[in-house]
Amino acid sequence: MSDPADRQRLRPLPALIFASRWLQLPLYLGLIVAQCVYVLLFLKELWHLVTHAISFGEQQIMLLVLGLIDVVMISNLLIMVIVGGYETLVSRLRLGGHPDSPEWLDQVNASVLKIKLAMAIIGISSIHLLRTFIEAGGLGGPSAAFTETGVMWQTIIHCVFILSAVGIAYVERLSHPADAKH
Repeated sequence: MSDPADRQRLRPLPALIFASRWLQLPLYLGLIVAQCVYVLLFLKELWHLVTHAISFGEQQIMLLVLGLIDVVMISNLLIMVIVGGYETLVSRLRLGGHPDSPEWLDQVNASVLKIKLAMAIIGISSIHLLRTFIEAGGLGGPSAAFTETGVMWQTIIHCVFILSAVGIAYVERLSHPADAKH
């Protein structure tokens, strides 16, 4: 009868391949640094909003608030990628039922992460498109993004994001028909 520890040990090549997942750690640490940059950007934009609230018109305030929402949504996307990706691809976080553990982390897997990321990208794209529509009131402004062609392309790209998310969800539903009932 073989020792259970012997069965746990991997041969050298599989052990190296399995250990290579730790090469992703610097990438996730880099995303944490990017998260810090987004916090600084949020604080800078919030300060700009607060210090100019009296002199700005409603449209300028709305655009700044949409910018803040955009930063928050991108930051949320970063958290999903950092936490979900690390948990799925590198190592378990072993939070031990920590009361602040996000609910979605309990069901995290590659399929759930793909759908959550697709939905986050659609949310971010929606904010960008809304800002474009508000800023493009006069169409033909100085920026190419605010020309009729620029608005059209942003709308098409947004629709492609939506279709991609629907496609991902559909393929996941086909791949896991038992889960589709939930």
